[in-house]
Amino acid sequence: MVRRGDFFTIKNKIQTGVLFMTTTATFSKRTTSPFRYDTIGSFLRPQALKDARADFAAGKLDAAGLKQVEDAAIIDLIKKEEAAGLKAVSDGEFRRSWWHLDFFWGLQGITKKQLDQGYVFHDEETRAESAYVSGKISGANHPFVDHFKFVRDHVSDGIQVKQTIPAPAQCLAELQRPENVASLRQVYATDAEAVHDLAAAYHQVIEDLYAAGARTIQLDDCTWGMLAGNHAKGAETGEVSDRNDAVLDQNKQLYLQVNNEAIQDLPADLTINTHICRGNYHSTWASAGGYDSVADPLFNHENVQAYYLEYDSDRAGGFEPLKLVSDNKLVVLGLLTSKSGELEDRQTIIDRIHEAAKYVPLDRLCLSTQCGFASTEEGNILTEDQQWAKIALVKSIAEEVWG
Repeated sequence: MVRRGDFFTIKNKIQTGVLFMTTTATFSKRTTSPFRYDTIGSFLRPQALKDARADFAAGKLDAAGLKQVEDAAIIDLIKKEEAAGLKAVSDGEFRRSWWHLDFFWGLQGITKKQLDQGYVFHDEETRAESAYVSGKISGANHPFVDHFKFVRDHVSDGIQVKQTIPAPAQCLAELQRPENVASLRQVYATDAEAVHDLAAAYHQVIEDLYAAGARTIQLDDCTWGMLAGNHAKGAETGEVSDRNDAVLDQNKQLYLQVNNEAIQDLPADLTINTHICRGNYHSTWASAGGYDSVADPLFNHENVQAYYLEYDSDRAGGFEPLKLVSDNKLVVLGLLTSKSGELEDRQTIIDRIHEAAKYVPLDRLCLSTQCGFASTEEGNILTEDQQWAKIALVKSIAEEVWG
């Protein structure tokens, strides 16, 4: 491999002989998110933080004491992210218990709820918590704005801060759960009314984040992965859902509407990306199925700049649906799993990148792990050393492919 600036050389050996074909390509330099190598944003919680959260829950530590531990852990994480070469860093979601519920609970008109059953994952069930509508929804004074400001004030010059939040569609899906829908209907008679207020609430939070200096916001979204899994034969489950095309189409349009309304009319220099996943809890998953049934309208009508896509197993299907990705959008291939500490074969990942480039030009592709390392505070089943080794491999492969 020869590299000079943004140039690189690829040599493809023709298996039938010793003939080589050499081509040279030039790639644009990424100066905004997503970068050629990236993370999804959540990291394994250090033991000191886990202990502090347990003490807080038990009444042995007050909120100020917990914040002090969180602050120290986040500052340490930022230093590690920068040392790993990441151009966009996060707070690791260290102030959250869940990747999504904590944000919902921070919206006005949405309240925490205990349930009898948690989310059902493959061979495992989560803690039983949720969120329900208790009044008109608003985005005023969301605590995540102060969370962003803390990271903003502790990064080095030239390092961007990526603020992750769950997608509006994810919140809508939570409020529509069978256990929560009665509360939703007490406040909002129709889905259209709920979508309007929820989108407006998200829009306000995003504008407040922008005013605080945020220029990269990532919408984490499992709704599309769950729709795909409910509509297609799961690669590993072998089960076919009884959901019909009408239900699928209705949900797709509802999720598209709330997401797009929330991010319309935002400043031109604000990057909005999204991450699509099929569930990530304690190294388990919740859904299986390719992107085929949701690629339209997800890839061609959702108004984001980039898609971070789970592609670490057969559960995600093939790359062909990527042909629907709009020409002005990027795709971050989540080819390395965050569910295991075992490192992937380098050449296999490189080959898969070039396979995806049959559908989206190589210059519009980037690389990351398929999901975060700790979508909930429990974290996935790997060590912190393995976590950073994964990131180092992502960086190394990206530098070889894109220079």
